[in-house]
Amino acid sequence: MTTNISTMDTPIGPFTVMVDGDGAVLASGWTADTDKLLALVSRSLRPAQLHRRADLGPVTAAVLAYHRGELDAIDAIPVRQRSGEFLEHAWDVLRAIPAGAPVSYTGLADKAGRPAAVRAAASACARNATALFVPCHRVVRGDGTLGGFRWGLPIKRWLLDHESAGH
Repeated sequence: MTTNISTMDTPIGPFTVMVDGDGAVLASGWTADTDKLLALVSRSLRPAQLHRRADLGPVTAAVLAYHRGELDAIDAIPVRQRSGEFLEHAWDVLRAIPAGAPVSYTGLADKAGRPAAVRAAASACARNATALFVPCHRVVRGDGTLGGFRWGLPIKRWLLDHESAGH
């Protein structure tokens, strides 16, 4: 199966998306470094070859629409990640957190059905390869501070502000 990759300009810098032949996002983030993204993909899903494309159709359209303020544009884009049962479930739960309504790591653990698994919930955010589409930026510390974000706290702050302005 062909895996395509594309980098587009956004208001907060270059955003690169790696998409499998069936349209599922394998990795994404605010970087132009293809190798950095490739390293995030589970070995079982890692493509042997990448084909650079200027446009990835619905994925490109969704990314650009989201950054323009259409916050739900990313919701229907399929993603594919592999890990343990809890992480995969937590990624599904993250996709259900609405824009403009961030939750704490404790809240994520609770929503994932394991209230005591706060560290595992944080790990789900840290190991998420499909930033934006699995919106781990919507998880903050219990006191409301940002916590970590692979792509940098200024980007996380921009995303949260962008989403709160849209609601």
